[in-house]
Amino acid sequence: MGQEDQVTVAEGGQASTGPGSTDRSATDGGRPGRRSGHSGGDSSIRPYKLLFLLPGLIVLLLIILFPLLFTIRVSFSSWNVSQPGLDWIATTNYERLFADQRYWASLGRLAVIAVGTVVIEYVLGFALALAVWREVKARRFFRVLFLVPMMTTPVIMTVIWRTILHESLGPANDVMALLGLPAQNWLTASGPAVVSVMIVEIWQWTPFMVLLLLAGLLSLPREPFLAAAIDGAGPIRTFFRVTFPLMGPISVGAIIIRLIEASKIMETVYVLTSGGPGTATETTSYYIYIRGLRDFQIGYAASLSFTYLVIMIVSLTFIARGLNRVLAGRKA
Repeated sequence: MGQEDQVTVAEGGQASTGPGSTDRSATDGGRPGRRSGHSGGDSSIRPYKLLFLLPGLIVLLLIILFPLLFTIRVSFSSWNVSQPGLDWIATTNYERLFADQRYWASLGRLAVIAVGTVVIEYVLGFALALAVWREVKARRFFRVLFLVPMMTTPVIMTVIWRTILHESLGPANDVMALLGLPAQNWLTASGPAVVSVMIVEIWQWTPFMVLLLLAGLLSLPREPFLAAAIDGAGPIRTFFRVTFPLMGPISVGAIIIRLIEASKIMETVYVLTSGGPGTATETTSYYIYIRGLRDFQIGYAASLSFTYLVIMIVSLTFIARGLNRVLAGRKA
């Protein structure tokens, strides 16, 4: 047999054997050959991936884990204005916490304010998002205008609202008089004070809800709306049968984000009412501030903070599951 029958070099530079030889690709099940020095997976570069993640993990531990662990340690101490330090007192702070009616009342008050404001923000935000989602005149102008309250500094914004709601000098009661309604003690009566806090929160954070829901509306597919139009569905039926179900997952995310923020309400109460009248508008965050930074009961405030964190995590988990079933139509 001639030498040309032994080995033939193909045009691409690959060597093919003669008739008596066996193709390696056939033995590999049709898969291309592997390069030498490389294994079948990416196991050789996985350690390097972990090294790239290490700096971020260290920063995350320093920012989140250390303060959390330190707060837990402080909650078991007697650190206060007269006894600074981490003297171990076991569960004394937690026993005091469970008997603190003012703390549990602040939690209930916070739930009312947070849930009430978020529900109203969601309804208003959805309506405004639908308004600027359609082809309306000056649509871009209104989109920017809706974001102005959210870009305002919370403390400055609350000071302005405190002037507006002043019983004798503010324009709020003047507007009530024009409408034929009685004047209200917006900041010195229990019911109106709670409403005032909710009004300020709704005014500031409804644009955030508009922003999230408008982004969701702009990302919806067009095919379901075309099918609804072909079937002759009107605007109301299209909203309840197409728009609202498609916006379910986005609505859940927007509501949960706002509930997390609303559960931390502090600066509005501090500037607007200082928790008054009495404790009518005292939220949990503000009560923890009083115990920790006004009365300087650091150990007790740490136990309040940790308990509050656990309650919020558990509550928001159940709320998220319920919203997923109701709005998104899926089990969580």
